[in-house]
Amino acid sequence: MTNPTAAILIIGNEILSGRTQDVNVNFLAKRLAVRGIQLQEVRVIPDVPHRIISAVNELRASYDELFTTGGIGPTHDDITSECVAAAFGVPWEPHAETFTMMEKAMAPGAFNAARQRMATMPRGAVPIPNSISMAPGFSIANVHVMAGVPRIMQSMYEALEPSLPKGTPIAMRAVHGMGIMEGAIAAGLSAIQDKYPPVDLGSYPFRREAAGGVAIVAKGTDPALLEKAIAEATQLIASHGIDPIQGEPV
Repeated sequence: MTNPTAAILIIGNEILSGRTQDVNVNFLAKRLAVRGIQLQEVRVIPDVPHRIISAVNELRASYDELFTTGGIGPTHDDITSECVAAAFGVPWEPHAETFTMMEKAMAPGAFNAARQRMATMPRGAVPIPNSISMAPGFSIANVHVMAGVPRIMQSMYEALEPSLPKGTPIAMRAVHGMGIMEGAIAAGLSAIQDKYPPVDLGSYPFRREAAGGVAIVAKGTDPALLEKAIAEATQLIASHGIDPIQGEPV
């Protein structure tokens, strides 16, 4: 069984400037892995129309699913929705059901032109509701357009998840050792990777207060192979006189 593939497109000048720290990728990566969807690319781009259109078209053609975050609010720089419409070559128009729902939920006169933008979508889009705010995201074909605000994005993903394709869940095993350096285990780690090609084996240096070490993480869809690979990684750490500790460092 081949797992579905995915990319995440983060849209927003605030991410590129460092003003806002993205946390959506961490959430999505973990949830997609459980779903069995293999995240293969994450890209961050500015609020520039031709960049958004180009990236959406490239990524939706390259992966089974594309998730975008950011740029669907009411202000002038929230241009993701109309850019996705342009990428698909369809009109950007009021979504009748969403328009009516938002208009009825607001006080008379409050549903102004800015807020109406959040009820405007590419023709053929299917709204993605959320329990935090009334304005939805939307899906069109294999592109899922969600908010940049983490709690709203997470609520949208919860609503979207049951409709996504499923694959074999991507599991993870980890072991780490304090006081060992990557250079000491590089050759042994390469040998383990060569022995278990389906396993994605990585080493990650870390530092905790005055001491440092290396974590070895094995990811893949075959739990039996993961157990074998991490068992050999555990032995590799122990062979250098270091006590292996199961799991990632905390």
